[in-house]
Amino acid sequence: MTNSSGAARNKGEAKADGDAKAKRDAKADGDAKAGDEAKSGKPRKLRPAEAVRAGREQLAELIGQPVESVSSFAATEDGWLLEVEVLELSRVPDTMSLLASYEVTLDDEGMLTGYRRVRRYERGRSDARGSG
Repeated sequence: MTNSSGAARNKGEAKADGDAKAKRDAKADGDAKAGDEAKSGKPRKLRPAEAVRAGREQLAELIGQPVESVSSFAATEDGWLLEVEVLELSRVPDTMSLLASYEVTLDDEGMLTGYRRVRRYERGRSDARGSG
């Protein structure tokens, strides 16, 4: 006969150990960011991947549409400028789905400061604008 309560307790302890490690790792990451801020006196500028992730998430939340991709990004004096492709209307066949490009601006900390739709197009159509 096995002791199932002992096995459950061991699983619970393992989960608690994992949770504690995750908290320590998050705290260490936060401490490193705080250290960067303390050294320079300014908030740490986001890495490009962090800026892209923040822009995608915030735009999708605001407009309620799924983000397909980020087609361009650039660091600016005030933060970041992204061009984000969004699925606005799903159609069958998929080549007829309606997409839109949004220009998204983020501050140095990754907070969305503005967005605007710059064009709409069908997925299957070639880009009429100059290649860029």
